[in-house]
Amino acid sequence: MPGSRDLDPYVRVRGAREHNLRAVDVDVPRDALVVFTGVSGSGKSSLAFGTIYAEAQRRYFESVAPYARRLIHQVGAPKVGEVTGLPPAVSLEQRRSSPGSRSSVGTVTTLSNSLRMLFSRAGDHPEGAGRLDSDAFSPNTAAGACPECHGLGRVHSTGEELLVPDPGLSIREGAIAAWPGAWQGKNLRDVLEALGYDVDRPWRELAREDRDWILFTDERPVVTVHPVREAGRIQRPYQGTYTSARRYVLRTFADSKSPALRARAERFLTSAPCPACGGSRLRPEALAVTFAGRTIAELAALPLTELAEVLERARAGGGETARVLTADLAGRIGTVTELGLGYLSLDRPAPSLSPGELQRLRLATQLRSGLFGVVYVLDEPSAGLHPADTEALLVVLDRLKAAGNSVFVVEHHLGVVRRADWLVDVGPGAGERGGRVLHSGPPEGLRAAGESVTRRFLFDRGPAPARRVREPSGWLEVGPVTRHNLRGLEAELPLGALTAVTGVSGSGKSTLVGELSGERPGVGRLVSVDQRPIGRTPRSNLATYTGLFDVVRRLFTATEEARARGYRAGRFSFNVAGGRCETCQGEGFVSVELLFLPSTYAPCPDCGGARYNPRTLEVRLRGRNIAEVLDLTVEAAAEFFADTPAAVRSLGALLDVGLGYLRLGQPATELSGGEAQRIKLAAELQRVRRGHTLYVLDEPTTGLHPADVEVLMRQLHGLVDAGHSVVVVEHDMDVVAGADWVIDLGPGGGDEGGRVVAAGTPAEVAGAPGSRTAPYLAAALRG
Repeated sequence: MPGSRDLDPYVRVRGAREHNLRAVDVDVPRDALVVFTGVSGSGKSSLAFGTIYAEAQRRYFESVAPYARRLIHQVGAPKVGEVTGLPPAVSLEQRRSSPGSRSSVGTVTTLSNSLRMLFSRAGDHPEGAGRLDSDAFSPNTAAGACPECHGLGRVHSTGEELLVPDPGLSIREGAIAAWPGAWQGKNLRDVLEALGYDVDRPWRELAREDRDWILFTDERPVVTVHPVREAGRIQRPYQGTYTSARRYVLRTFADSKSPALRARAERFLTSAPCPACGGSRLRPEALAVTFAGRTIAELAALPLTELAEVLERARAGGGETARVLTADLAGRIGTVTELGLGYLSLDRPAPSLSPGELQRLRLATQLRSGLFGVVYVLDEPSAGLHPADTEALLVVLDRLKAAGNSVFVVEHHLGVVRRADWLVDVGPGAGERGGRVLHSGPPEGLRAAGESVTRRFLFDRGPAPARRVREPSGWLEVGPVTRHNLRGLEAELPLGALTAVTGVSGSGKSTLVGELSGERPGVGRLVSVDQRPIGRTPRSNLATYTGLFDVVRRLFTATEEARARGYRAGRFSFNVAGGRCETCQGEGFVSVELLFLPSTYAPCPDCGGARYNPRTLEVRLRGRNIAEVLDLTVEAAAEFFADTPAAVRSLGALLDVGLGYLRLGQPATELSGGEAQRIKLAAELQRVRRGHTLYVLDEPTTGLHPADVEVLMRQLHGLVDAGHSVVVVEHDMDVVAGADWVIDLGPGGGDEGGRVVAAGTPAEVAGAPGSRTAPYLAAALRG
């Protein structure tokens, strides 16, 4: 019967070979909460996202115009024999991108759009004024933005003393501290020199009108620059454009997607609320319109719980249009508050949110779509969540399932794993040692899966091993801190110890540890290991970031074949002309532009993704060419380079933080935030450390299986045993239970947080009254 497969209650996968999957056959039920588990790199994401979701996506594209279909096939269907019983799928992967300075809670959730529509259609416009359309209520459009501050709400200005802190230096010596570093800064200096300015005289000796023009001009002259030739490099003349220091700083602060660049630009600015709009970011015409007696700026500043109450009261007394729009808005706010984010306001800037807050906002937005009969594929929705918030998340996932959907979740959090209707455990190890389904069925059946690493954590947990709490070698005083929701907060951190900072999402943890930067008595060096990407293009990868690529290129250059051909190290770089494939410029991929769809990458038709030209690939090191070496996993590379000390150190550090499954040439764009953070930690571990270092890590266990958490914590405890200090912001109660000192913030998030609820040893904090962390920590200590 042709339609009988549609009645099959299972999604059936046959012969899945994506990444490290070994011809996997698996059946998973529809209309259920299915959790995929396994150590990092075991293949669970390859099964859930790379196979099941990718196949659903491919089928969707089958319905697209034929020209697009042809291009999509280039991108590659998943390597799978057959998938049956598969409904349409929606992917909720963790986004790696960081929001821009104009992004807010309202824009992330699209609630701002609904509020603007409400003001446009049902707002009280002044008598005689025309009705404004919704764009006029947005600070991010020309129609709505306050002309004075361009919709930023604050007026940023700068002066000579900020831009040039040391007027005794010449421009060549770096007098203009606000300029960018590296090539960009040199380019601006060379352009100035070409314009006839003296870049070698001390800044204070330059004429006042010259100094003002260099720092503050709005002109952007273009000149021909003749760079000074550097040793061994021919640099051709080029057309250079001048940008004043003020313009560069203001543009970077307003538009850069990089938090680090924005923070650097902010150092050269003074900031005050815009006098024209009072910080509301909007034109006077928009602020003249009210709803329920308030302007849109006033409503956007309310915590979402209060905003919902205002809308509820207004709905009771409004007309039909107002009733429909407020009902929709209130329902969508309800989903956000249900996920524990009712303390946020719509105008809260997105860059000030924690990763956990940001992810749940995006999740809430998707959950209001009202879809049914689809497969939701979620990537670690509990990442960045306090155990108390995870319970709220589980309620939402249950509701999605109750609405007639299938919920497939890649997850490490044992609380979520235990709630699964069906468990798919992949492993047993990572990379080459993984890729098999060890158990597919109700969670209880995992007890019989002897090879499963997950089994021990799910069923055989004993109490936390007794560990002697370290005696601090000193104390670090922090504060008083007044920033975001911290109001004059003071805290003490022990040195020579491992400190965990805990609290519900939005309680102020990241804000507190962010204050640790700067000169600190007793701290020789501070290293902040964050989850920002190690690079923003496929050109950055594991090997380039750790310096391993330099070692590999030197080894290839030393081969007989390379010496005979006169190849230098540059020949083996895919970033410069010579050895790389010129069709894809060494990217390995070419960008395919699709009408109405995001542009996508397809393997290069000439090199097939190898990144190098055929002549370069003829050179072999112990039987492998450069592309094959970059395709090795860290684990395999450790064997291959066992007799190369410089490589062994880098690879050993990566193995120590549980990244043996990653490939050396894996593009930075494919790495999760947690993986990027552990690569940075590995880069630190391979350095020779002198003196006392304070390591600060924000949620280092994100994306880690409990077995990988054990590996990571051994490294962090090793750093403390070597005389250093470690501070982690953490939600994993097993990690917190093994700390020497705990600082618990709260009691809630936003305005209800920002205070030290408890501080002490794990056992002391576990008994603290009024702490939302205490009961979960107590349970972890009991096992």
